[in-house]
Amino acid sequence: LGSLPELDEALVHGAVKRARPKMMTVAAAFMGLLPIMWSTSAGADVMKRIAAPMIGGLFTSFLLELLVYPAVYKLWLQRQEAKRLGHALPAER
Repeated sequence: LGSLPELDEALVHGAVKRARPKMMTVAAAFMGLLPIMWSTSAGADVMKRIAAPMIGGLFTSFLLELLVYPAVYKLWLQRQEAKRLGHALPAER
């Protein structure tokens, strides 16, 4: 990656390419956990306590992988490039 526009394009392409497989994985796991969340049989209260955080973790990981990680990576690369070129970063001025 030679320039900032190339980095932006690569990050967008990577996020878009991962969107469908990640969505399918999250949807399949979510559909598998729904019967546990709707269950009213014996022991359901214990299983609901296990399934609820798993559902939250699925959605959190989905958002992190597609939105947050690429943004953090871009910021990290920009910081590395600024250090390499010897420029002062805005927070360091």
